[in-house]
Amino acid sequence: MKHELAKIEDIKLAQVRIEKTVRKTPLQFNERLSKLFQTNLWLKREDLQEVRSFKIRGAYNKICSLNPKEQKKGVVCSSAGNHAQGVAKSCNLLKMNGVIFMPTITPRQKIEQVNMFGGQYIEVILEGDTYDDSYEAAKMYCADHEKTFIHPFDDLQVIEGQATLAYEILEQTKRKIDSIIVPIGGGGLVSGVLSVFKQLSPETKVIGVEPLGAPSMSTSLEKNEITTLDKIDPFVDGASVKKVGNISFQLCQKYLDEILLIPEGEICQSILNMYNKDAIVVEPAGAISVAALELHHEKFKNQNVVCLICGSNNDISRMSEIKEKALLYRNLKHYFLIKLPQRAGALKEFLVDVLGPNDDITHFEYTKKHYKETGVAIVGIELKSGRDLDGLIERMKSRGFFSDYLNDKNDIRQILI
Repeated sequence: MKHELAKIEDIKLAQVRIEKTVRKTPLQFNERLSKLFQTNLWLKREDLQEVRSFKIRGAYNKICSLNPKEQKKGVVCSSAGNHAQGVAKSCNLLKMNGVIFMPTITPRQKIEQVNMFGGQYIEVILEGDTYDDSYEAAKMYCADHEKTFIHPFDDLQVIEGQATLAYEILEQTKRKIDSIIVPIGGGGLVSGVLSVFKQLSPETKVIGVEPLGAPSMSTSLEKNEITTLDKIDPFVDGASVKKVGNISFQLCQKYLDEILLIPEGEICQSILNMYNKDAIVVEPAGAISVAALELHHEKFKNQNVVCLICGSNNDISRMSEIKEKALLYRNLKHYFLIKLPQRAGALKEFLVDVLGPNDDITHFEYTKKHYKETGVAIVGIELKSGRDLDGLIERMKSRGFFSDYLNDKNDIRQILI
């Protein structure tokens, strides 16, 4: 089946349908990033929705569109968190039952939020390691119980709901928008943005961005067919799917101007920058558009640019992992296997003669109990500058401490166990 852009009149109807439930979020000028990258940057702050993501738009529009018989039977959805919250809130508002399937790796904070927004009207079932696993489980449950499945992205009425975000942007500014940077997971959001901008502002370039570890749309576009990835990195949980939607693939194939892959470490650094410098708390998927601007800023120089901040459902317990990934990506955090003989003065020698004046030990442990006698240990060192690494390794080798460099191993965490 061939799919085309959502009709503007249907997007306007969706806007009317959701206006009493969904917030009209700010289109906020960001002076820091504008000056830093010589561009004019606005952030569309969907992190300020009550459910802290744009997903409420599509979920509520779809569920409101069901007939009374369908609403009485209830709905089912699968989600990494944000769509689940949108469905849960919609079920609560409409006083109807919903069953929500979520991956087992979903941050606890998102699960708690789903239960809070849905209250007595929803049931959460954790199933599978990825969104795609929970999706298959949800579809089976839906068929067995004759309930309506609320797809998170591959549904026209969901896309029409997400499109209201883009329609709002054009209502909020009269300036020409040169580029709009849009996160892509399954593709519902970018399909909505394309539907509005390619009809009402065709001169605007729509730039899609995906996590480097989950390039489902870019892979499909390269192969000219929807391609299911064998494996993905689920870290950017709000934008990591193995397979994109059929509607979104067709629309991106025909209308998307460009797609960029953003390393997870770059995304983590943007999360930290936005928190420390802008007082904006975002989840990984919510930071990916700004990370794309920071990584490819020359592309957007002297332009009017909009970045979509799609969500802020970030578990605070993840911040240590986010900082770690950012430091590793910027070449500032390094792990070594060192030989530390059990003799007087060995540790002092390492601290005084090997470490640089700005180097900090952030991790130290013997790899196994029996290594304590021979003094083989894993050491994590944080540098002030990546340029200090070569000198550090040379000093380790010259004094006999160096055994192995661990950052280039496939999984540092396995080594640390």
